[in-house]
Amino acid sequence: MNQRRLITSIIVITLLTTAFVGLVAVTAAAQGDTMMFRYNVAHTGDYSTVAGSTPPNNRLNWNYTTGQNLATPYPYVESSPAVANGVVYIGSDDQNVYALNATTGAKLWNYTTGGSVISSPAVANGIVYVGSGSDDNLYALNATTGAKLWNYTTGGGVYSSPAVANGVVYIGSDDNNTYALYANNGTKLWNYTTGSYVESSPAVANGVVYVGSGYPDNNVYALNANNGTKLWNYTAGVNGVRSSPAVANGVVYVGSGDQNVYALYANNGTKLWNYTTKWPVSSSPAVANGVVYVGSDRDQLYALNANNGTKLWNYTTGWAVGELFSSPAVANGVVYFGNGEPDNNVYALYANNGTKLWNYTTGNIVTSSPAVVNGVVYVGSWDGNVYAIGNQSARISTILTASAPSSALVNQNFSVTGQLTANGAPFPTRTVYLQRSTNNVTFMNVTSMKTNDTGGYAFSRTESATGIYYYRTAYDGNATYANATSNVVNVTVHAGEWGTWEPLSGQLTASPAAVSWGDGRIDVFVIGSDNALWHRTYA
Repeated sequence: MNQRRLITSIIVITLLTTAFVGLVAVTAAAQGDTMMFRYNVAHTGDYSTVAGSTPPNNRLNWNYTTGQNLATPYPYVESSPAVANGVVYIGSDDQNVYALNATTGAKLWNYTTGGSVISSPAVANGIVYVGSGSDDNLYALNATTGAKLWNYTTGGGVYSSPAVANGVVYIGSDDNNTYALYANNGTKLWNYTTGSYVESSPAVANGVVYVGSGYPDNNVYALNANNGTKLWNYTAGVNGVRSSPAVANGVVYVGSGDQNVYALYANNGTKLWNYTTKWPVSSSPAVANGVVYVGSDRDQLYALNANNGTKLWNYTTGWAVGELFSSPAVANGVVYFGNGEPDNNVYALYANNGTKLWNYTTGNIVTSSPAVVNGVVYVGSWDGNVYAIGNQSARISTILTASAPSSALVNQNFSVTGQLTANGAPFPTRTVYLQRSTNNVTFMNVTSMKTNDTGGYAFSRTESATGIYYYRTAYDGNATYANATSNVVNVTVHAGEWGTWEPLSGQLTASPAAVSWGDGRIDVFVIGSDNALWHRTYA
């Protein structure tokens, strides 16, 4: 989709309106010969079957700089990559489609179109399908050589990303149409005209094409994949539907410019639920393991229960003037997405709770949506580069331990202590973070410190309210040393002491002594130096 135009639209609108159990180890999958925007034709964004057994880290394998055949002043890479048969296919605003070696980043070929290539390629049966902006074309290119097989000219820019199913290519255009073209020769099978531009990318499931339409149409459409007949439409609020639908388990999930994420029954378009965000939703949802992951146009990534739309967690990025247009990818318990400036990061979050696993900083906005294949994250950036992040080379292992008292009083100091080791040896002068949670699910950094000469650390803590608090420590790692997270320790904080020491008559057989009552109260008895009996009550 045309992200720059979307940013401008949002600025204008703003002025006018002033569950994680660990990384899932899976058998390494061979790279397939088919991949599309959001991984598959249903656009679920779940790359787990091709992500491999080693989760990506934040090491840079390689980057490739586009713009060698610069025909515009903007060498942005807004297109999202498709990875098939060891090759990364991606478009650039320099009007080229690139094929890069997935292991080394070496250019295999490029094909020059007549307009910026924001559309994300689809690869199927040895052919790369991709749209071009100002030249209004959909191209079919030989995946091995880049030779053009055919092109189809629409009546507007093609920023939508193609979907290929059963020998047919489905694509949206800024001429207000969704097209179905025969994949082997580009002959038009049908087109369906909406009330506005179609920069949403069609998703296909069970013989139905699902696609959004922009402002002022504001609709999600379900079209018969064979003949383009409208089966149903759902009208969202203002500002159009640029988000691309994801279809899973009989439900269509899609974002809207009206600041909502919608879940619609795929068979009839009836709304199952909607979740209202703080900003418009141009990001396309990813769906995996009963959870919908989607970003809003400013600084939030949300995890929503796929059945009822309940928010499970949200992650706030470092937004100041940028936007979160990148659509998340999910693979084996981790969510990956890009963010706008000045943040300019690619993030990896634990899928069950949104805790940051790592981030990688590029040189500009990341609106490209990541693809995760064989332990590597592939993504583009507005700095003109295509990145491969996640070197699988072995890093030196690190281990963190943590301990703390099981209980403390309100406003009483206690310590969380432990040690960081690397390859079994103490690891000194490294930054470790203390993370805190009240539910043993969502942990947030609260402070940091350097380990001492023996790799040890001691964080001093107090809590101002009663309850159970959970702590762990984390080490971010680097290119040489692996990241680590400690065990979780819990501290029960009690209300503290009340009452005053008072003399009592009588004697004790031992000193001190304590009596515990069923209501949590403890009376402590002591014989003072004056041989008087004293007591104080604690709760």
